Amino acid sequence: MKKVMILALVTFGAVQAIAQKIKESEVPQVVKSAFMKAYPNAKGVKWDKEEAGFEASFNQNKNDMSIVLDKMGVIKEVETGIAKDKLPKAVLEILKKDFADHDIEETAMIVANNVTTYEVELEKGKKSWDLIFDSDGKLLKKIDKGTEKD
Repeated sequence: MKKVMILALVTFGAVQAIAQKIKESEVPQVVKSAFMKAYPNAKGVKWDKEEAGFEASFNQNKNDMSIVLDKMGVIKEVETGIAKDKLPKAVLEILKKDFADHDIEETAMIVANNVTTYEVELEKGKKSWDLIFDSDGKLLKKIDKGTEKD
């Protein structure tokens, strides 16, 4: 069952990669209402349309966040930017051991389908990757973001 949940999470993350920026006026009222009920103090909300629904990116309590809601306003995923030292110890140990020569650009905690994972954006030279770990430090997915254009 755990493998099914992880696979669902990874698949959901892949679907998210296909997004289009939209105006708030293009977001259905049911989605906006559900979002505002859950996050009434959100600042600077930006919206994207995705195959799975809508993504709201914003700042709350000095944290960068993004929330994915389906077309009915049900929250499917919550991503919260966190400090590197807030990653689980097992993840930090893997980063130190296997990615010591990479720069950590961003870190986040992701909750989807009652499963918590951790995303680490790494850079080395002009290349970058997103790594997704479980709480035990197991690398679930490595996404090659390619080479930065000059």
